[in-house]
Amino acid sequence: MYSCLSRGLRTKGRLYPGYASSQSPLWNVDPCTPSTHRRPERCLHSRTSAGNLWQPLAHILSGRAKQLPVAACLMSTSVHRRRLPSAFPVLDEALQPIHNAVFEANLRNSQACQQRYIEYMEKVKKGGGENAVKRHTQRNKKMLVTDRLRMLFDDGYYFELSPFAGMGLPYGDIPSAGCLTGIGKINGLWCVFIANDATVSGGTAYPITVKKQLRAQDVAIQNRLPCVYLVDSGGAFLPLQSEIFPDKNQGGRTFYNEAIMSAMKIPQVSVVCGSCTAGGAYIPTMAEETVMVHRIGTIFLGGPPLVKAATGEEVSPENLGGATLHAEVSGCVDHFASVEKEAYETTRNMISTLNFELPEENEAGVEEPLHSVEELMGLAPQDYAHSLEVKLILSRLTDGSKFQEFKARYGTTLVTGFARISGHQVGIVASNGALTHNASLKGSHFVQLCDQRDIPLIFLQNTVPTPELTLSQTQAETNTNRLKAQGSMMSAVACASVPKITIVIGGCHGAESYAMCGRSFDPNFLFLWPNARVSLVAPGHSAALAQEEEDVEKINKRLEKESSAFFSSGRLWDDGVILPQDTRKVLSDCLKIIKQQEYQLSKEKLRTPLLRM
Repeated sequence: MYSCLSRGLRTKGRLYPGYASSQSPLWNVDPCTPSTHRRPERCLHSRTSAGNLWQPLAHILSGRAKQLPVAACLMSTSVHRRRLPSAFPVLDEALQPIHNAVFEANLRNSQACQQRYIEYMEKVKKGGGENAVKRHTQRNKKMLVTDRLRMLFDDGYYFELSPFAGMGLPYGDIPSAGCLTGIGKINGLWCVFIANDATVSGGTAYPITVKKQLRAQDVAIQNRLPCVYLVDSGGAFLPLQSEIFPDKNQGGRTFYNEAIMSAMKIPQVSVVCGSCTAGGAYIPTMAEETVMVHRIGTIFLGGPPLVKAATGEEVSPENLGGATLHAEVSGCVDHFASVEKEAYETTRNMISTLNFELPEENEAGVEEPLHSVEELMGLAPQDYAHSLEVKLILSRLTDGSKFQEFKARYGTTLVTGFARISGHQVGIVASNGALTHNASLKGSHFVQLCDQRDIPLIFLQNTVPTPELTLSQTQAETNTNRLKAQGSMMSAVACASVPKITIVIGGCHGAESYAMCGRSFDPNFLFLWPNARVSLVAPGHSAALAQEEEDVEKINKRLEKESSAFFSSGRLWDDGVILPQDTRKVLSDCLKIIKQQEYQLSKEKLRTPLLRM
């Protein structure tokens, strides 16, 4: 039938023997499973029914044929894998005297942006302000959220996502959106965290808070990361309930995601280290394992004031929903902690029970770039006119400044090729000018090539400030061809199943930003440099949007404000603003985080989530 019938078919690292006889179906035996636990697996080409004697090859390739799990082999093998050796050429991209004027202008702009970044960071670190911090620590006897995270994670290090979310909103500044989210290591395992900051309005959830929590859950789902909830919330901010409660991607989606994540075998644990009132009460009760702190943590739908108003009865928070009640009577929590420190030790122990088998980390052989990452400050364009050759940036990001370029002489306004970052092989798609017809076809080809080879993609985005105008018949034909080619690249990016990370190093404008894996194309992570601009058209290029000079000036003024990286990050259009010199470290962490899902030994999707009670 097919050649594999006699040779055997290798799928997911397993060799399936060929079909020996057409008279009766054969059953495969997993060679990595002990004989006492062997179970029969139907041959991929076995007879199925009288009307369908053979499974076609397309059926196998589509993934519908049953494949054996690889967990047993992963556990039993001691073979150390290694990547193919590379001899990628070195990018000799030292700064030249001709670059000095643009470099220095960019550097001055980057320094001003960095100063603004530092000011924003200092502001969000203060949380709800000095009085709120004192009330939280002295009167309520609780730890600050940053101290909690330092106790929870290895070496106190964690990678925070969207720290500027909630700043500059119409309803005021909400530092860090009232909750911290990010990723850190617990016993060597990368875990997403969602931690309420009760110094900001008592942990009350604003619309931006819900959006940030949902984004953190998306990161956990997309990258199959365990999730830890540190709950200290007073429920929804009622004056804005219409923006929190009713819609699909609002408050209730948090609980839907918890159930879906459990069904996907993505572990979730919860620490009740404060009030869990109203909607906040569902988070710990839907998590798979929960620890609660005595005299600090409470879980109830309505607190003592509501009970008194409804029944006239006075009851203490501890008797109504404290740790003793829920650990001994209701069973809503699984572990009782006398103090917060004990709760985080218990959480670390819970994470150590997860079924992951992590490889030994060895970064000794990783080459640093030949050029200083600090020089990226002068390569971050203050505007599109100040963009330098993007290979100057690549040579300061990749291992050993090495880069294997793909289609180097074709569509040169887009640079594509292979490189390694902290030992991880990646495909890079980098803006180097307008996304022309040829550049789009080249990008489409390269994205599909990386998808074919299961190589993660990194997009460095700096798109043109305004679309090309159509002023003649020839220009119309050129723009039409470009549009078709860009559509092809968009399809390739949208359908690529490999991980994608996007860094906006300059402009993020118009339809070109979609083809370069903008936010709506669902990259695993998307970050902005502080100099980045995010808008339909760049400031100063709004003449095509209005005719009157007064209107043009008004639009440009608005674009100047609303295209800022900090405006974008305040509304969670990205996963955070990062400094150019930190980009290599951020990319390295993201690639490690994405890769971790390969080491989970049990990750087959279940039909139903874990039901606690």
